[in-house]
Amino acid sequence: MPRATVTQCAVLVGGLGTRLGSLTAHTPKPMLPCGDRPFLGWLLREFVRFGVTDFLLLTGHLSAVVEQAAATIQSMLPCGATVSLSEEPIRAGTGGAVYHARDRLDRRFLLCNGDSLFDGNLARLLADSVADGDDVTGRMMLRRLDDASRYGVVALEGDRVTDFLERPPPNTAGTINAGVYLFNRRLIDALSPACSLEAEVMPRLARAGALRGTVSEGYFRDIGVPEDFDRSQTQIPTVLRRRALFLDRDGVINIDHGYVGSRDRFDWVDGAREAIVHATRAGWHVFIVTNQSGVARGKYQEPAVGDLLDWIGDEVRVMGGTVDDVRYCPFHPDASVPAYRALSDWRKPAPGMLLDLIRAWELDPARCLMIGDQDTDLRAAAAAGVPARLFGGGNLLDVVRPLIEA
Repeated sequence: MPRATVTQCAVLVGGLGTRLGSLTAHTPKPMLPCGDRPFLGWLLREFVRFGVTDFLLLTGHLSAVVEQAAATIQSMLPCGATVSLSEEPIRAGTGGAVYHARDRLDRRFLLCNGDSLFDGNLARLLADSVADGDDVTGRMMLRRLDDASRYGVVALEGDRVTDFLERPPPNTAGTINAGVYLFNRRLIDALSPACSLEAEVMPRLARAGALRGTVSEGYFRDIGVPEDFDRSQTQIPTVLRRRALFLDRDGVINIDHGYVGSRDRFDWVDGAREAIVHATRAGWHVFIVTNQSGVARGKYQEPAVGDLLDWIGDEVRVMGGTVDDVRYCPFHPDASVPAYRALSDWRKPAPGMLLDLIRAWELDPARCLMIGDQDTDLRAAAAAGVPARLFGGGNLLDVVRPLIEA
């Protein structure tokens, strides 16, 4: 089965933003302030939740302004990701911007509009794409609206996109393009140096049967008009400061066979993947915090921990959920490997791993929950101000679901 996780996201940030008047005279729309940071900072923050580590900003209008801010936006992201630019040589349109970046695009890449945000569980798009055949060039996220009259609407047969239609009359329901796509490099063959992705390229792909859609629900905000930009100032910071579920690994996510450092020794706890998916769909962050003294004891090396955690994240994304971020502690005071012989405030029952995630993701500890199978997990949570529950075995979903729903 192919990986669900896609690590690259190209972002269209070159639009003129004429409907916002003087606001965009010297500032591109995605760089306009939204709460305490540029709108683009919030947008990229959402994508790193789902495994994106490489952002390519497709610039045009006021590209120098974006370039000046790129390093600051990268530094504001809660976990490691790079932010780089590809400037179009001419006014190339949305499809042309992708065309001029073609040599820098991965085999599979996400693409999104830089002036709209859809809190629609990107993992569903990733999961659906795993089953797409070689005849599929791309998949797009869609959202149903009770009144779609401001937007063009998308026609579907099952999940196949068949057409793009004009704006319907006022108060007419419809399914709209949410501005988030997953493409493979066959898209490049459909592009030209100056073209519109929405008006030219995607309609051709739809007619050829090469475009699919994933319909999702969630908060949607396009900041392209003044009234929606004004709403974004308070709504987006509120919506995206989420509740969070902290999970220990061994004994909670997987059966604790003792120093599990490889896939062949990894067995899922019943309901573990489903619990993570449930939390994701409910709009929660999901974090793994795990002591890994097997590194300090020489049972396996640190890269193996990262590889296994990456695999866990991808296995969950295949099912439509995500692990937003992880922390692990490889140190132990009695380590047999000298480099890892140390007292660490990240090793539970110390709260360092939780506190670092709380800082990075701007969490309210009182709106978080820790689930562990050891007293050390509960003590670490208490020291971080996070409510906690002891998992005594059984089906993890049966424990998590009522806590999330409550």
